[in-house]
Amino acid sequence: MSQYMARLGELRSLPRGRGPRSGRDALPQQQRPRLKFGTGRRPRRVAMLSVHTSPLHQPGTGDAGGMNVYIVELAKQLAAHGTEVEIFTRATTASLPGSVELAPGVLVRHIDAGPYEGLAKEELPAQLCAFTHGVMQAWAGHRPGHYDLVHSHYWLSGHVGWLAAQRWGVPLVNAMHTMAKVKNAALAEGDSPEPAARVIGETQIVRAADRLIANTAEEADELVRHYEADPSRTAVVHPGVNLERFCPADGRAAARARLGLPQDALIPLFAGRIQPLKAPDILLRAVALLVAEDPSLRGRLLVPVVGGPSGSGLAKPERLHKLAARLGISDVVRFRPPVDQEELADWYRAASVLVMPSYSESFGLVAVEAQACGTPVIAAAVGGLPVAVRDGVSGFLVDGHEPRAYAEALRRFVTDEPYGPAERMGEAAARHAAEFGWDAAAAGTLQVYADAMHDRRRRLRSAHG
Repeated sequence: MSQYMARLGELRSLPRGRGPRSGRDALPQQQRPRLKFGTGRRPRRVAMLSVHTSPLHQPGTGDAGGMNVYIVELAKQLAAHGTEVEIFTRATTASLPGSVELAPGVLVRHIDAGPYEGLAKEELPAQLCAFTHGVMQAWAGHRPGHYDLVHSHYWLSGHVGWLAAQRWGVPLVNAMHTMAKVKNAALAEGDSPEPAARVIGETQIVRAADRLIANTAEEADELVRHYEADPSRTAVVHPGVNLERFCPADGRAAARARLGLPQDALIPLFAGRIQPLKAPDILLRAVALLVAEDPSLRGRLLVPVVGGPSGSGLAKPERLHKLAARLGISDVVRFRPPVDQEELADWYRAASVLVMPSYSESFGLVAVEAQACGTPVIAAAVGGLPVAVRDGVSGFLVDGHEPRAYAEALRRFVTDEPYGPAERMGEAAARHAAEFGWDAAAAGTLQVYADAMHDRRRRLRSAHG
């Protein structure tokens, strides 16, 4: 990591097109120009960077998750607004083509950087120079001004974006998605803390970026509190949900029939990457408490865990299976590998309730997707989940991570009423999720781009008198 930082420092010292930048140069929020579509002030083409996870990968396994969905859906909507997007990501197999058209106006470029397989996310800092070289090679094949702006995702991409933006003379917009200091403050038992090198790297990107995009106001506050981000350069843009794919459709009964699930079952669902941070073990412990207190529930309960090992969960991929056996609930738990988005929507529709006991979530796209399908959510009151879930309306927020608290919340869904809480809250959940569309997210992001480009032009005019 130290060698990488030293080399990147050398590269940054080369001549570049950016003028001086300081947090004091940013315009106050009330003075920023509002984006008027069609005026030409939005970027024509954006270089989007996603070093450690490809938008083409299956969410729910490895390092692929909500960020993958975010990048794919945002890029498509930006293209629909007239801004082309080229996504740079690391090649993970030798057979991948150099570029793939993801959608009209959205191109994914595969960059060779390090071994194709078996490279952990923690080892990627050593490959950032190789990745940066690949990005620069792609840029060298174009005329000057090919990219109007760089949008990096996660701190690793931020370091590549930092150099690229300087060399190309364009603004850098960065979205952290998760932050080391926030994760380390809420570690799950047995989880590994994020290294100091990541904290340093995040701090550098916060200072270097022309704009920071936060998922929620709380995340924006965390950037300011933990990393001394300039509030005038920090914007809040809620992620969205694909409301065409994630919708109630033909309802719970039809979804259960397609998935081969019993119609009368109580189905609390976990969907996501299996790692301590996401805390699927809390759901299993809560279910074990319910069964111990009411053995008759065993015949009605079905607990699907849809996802694959990720992060520190890769070290003990069978941990959750063994826990289910120790708790005596292996007969009611069903482990399923990650599924595509269409089938995932059916799992959401089929569930009585989605359970998200995460220790940290920058937003919680899974919660919004489930609600869009008409399924209420029980979630930890952390990160962006209090925004994603309306407590007492579209689901329940739980303080802390005690399994008994989750068992109490689950017990509210144990009912034989024809129109029980799953149906009542499900309708409210769908209405709540309808507020989070990707079109609105793309419009908000384009406004951030326009602000960053306007500020850069203003700085250049000021620098040249």
